[in-house]
Amino acid sequence: MKFQFSEKKVKLPGNVHAYAEKKVMKLARYFEEDAEALIVFSVEKNRNNVELTVHGAGTWFRAHESTSDMFASIDAAVGTIEGQIRKNKTRLARRLRQDAFVRSVEETSFTPEEAEDDLSIVRIKHFYFKPMTREEAVLQMNLLEHNFFAFRDEDNGGSFAVVYRRNDGGYGLIEDVQ
Repeated sequence: MKFQFSEKKVKLPGNVHAYAEKKVMKLARYFEEDAEALIVFSVEKNRNNVELTVHGAGTWFRAHESTSDMFASIDAAVGTIEGQIRKNKTRLARRLRQDAFVRSVEETSFTPEEAEDDLSIVRIKHFYFKPMTREEAVLQMNLLEHNFFAFRDEDNGGSFAVVYRRNDGGYGLIEDVQ
């Protein structure tokens, strides 16, 4: 597993990074060796925040935890990811295809733009949209804890689509009409 650390508004000693790496390595058994983990440490209002993002098996997992102790935040974030994996284990095994373990997301590039007015684009992300079923897209959206997820819809000939979480708790689909 490859690790990347980032610190916002805080400078941490090396033992915190070593502790995080040791704890996150417990997740390596769920992924192949090319899995990546991004750990972001920050401190806000005397709360130690840890955001853990793990990418492996063509799937993204994200957890954000905040406690009064950085080590406890690390433990909680790893526990949250393990819970997501356990909760969705059967769905992941049933939904993922054989080629799901092949790296499918291209490198993300960020292009900052100068803000001239309220309508300016401040960041651009480039992604390869992997063809997947609608159920896979909903699962991926839930694992990322996002409110929407864009994908190529296998059920509609690979056209662009977006699933989103509705205010009533259900899910919606926006699809391209060809």
